[in-house]
Amino acid sequence: MNKLSEIINWKRKEIAERSRPINENELLRFGDLNSTKSKFSENIRAKNNLSLIAEIKRQSPSAGTISNLENAIDQARKYYNANTDAISVLTDNKYFGGNIKDLWEVTDFINSREDSIPILRKDFFIDPIQILETAESGASLILIIVSALNDEEINRLYQSANMAGMEALFEIHDEFELEKAVEADAKIIGVNNRNLKDFSIDLSVSENLLPKIPEDIIKISESGIKNFEDAKRVFDSGAQAVLVGQALMEADDPAKLIMDIQNII
Repeated sequence: MNKLSEIINWKRKEIAERSRPINENELLRFGDLNSTKSKFSENIRAKNNLSLIAEIKRQSPSAGTISNLENAIDQARKYYNANTDAISVLTDNKYFGGNIKDLWEVTDFINSREDSIPILRKDFFIDPIQILETAESGASLILIIVSALNDEEINRLYQSANMAGMEALFEIHDEFELEKAVEADAKIIGVNNRNLKDFSIDLSVSENLLPKIPEDIIKISESGIKNFEDAKRVFDSGAQAVLVGQALMEADDPAKLIMDIQNII
């Protein structure tokens, strides 16, 4: 069994304990609340340089422990003060050491700022109950991993996010998944340079796939971006934003890395 299948099998068991039918009105009531929030796609389109999603990530199956961070707000404050464009919060506990409490704390902190920024809940979404939980937390963006879901599941999650007034980042790793994302009417597509089956990293995945994404879709490169040179490489291939986690969590001065990447033009 590959790593992604292992994680998804575990996630289905984890979610089964709290899964229940979701009434559309439960989601729609968040639509109006989220209508005034900063929109990730709008922010990206308004910029001429490379945008950055700074991730709060304690551990991973490939890297093991990355940070012994106790308070997610401490890292969120560093990112926000460095003028990052968005923050990603990993909430999977078993494999990535995160939790939903991190998300609530970060969204409370960020959304209370005068100039708030979008917040992505990074997890393995399989059930609309996760969409409702994300909307309740105050986050504005969810993740749809195309390789982990069938067409029906993708559409159900995407529709649920839309009803709750949230955007969705479709994550892909090959051309087949790109086609599925485009067919699902994705507005934001992230090319994951990490193969979720064996967790190997190859930036050429972005170089190959980014130019093939339709022009009207926001293009993001995810994983394996450690420095200015890596960011420039994917920017030259068409990335409008990058998602950076481990490098920022390990950096002595994350603000400098954020500034360096955002200054790529």
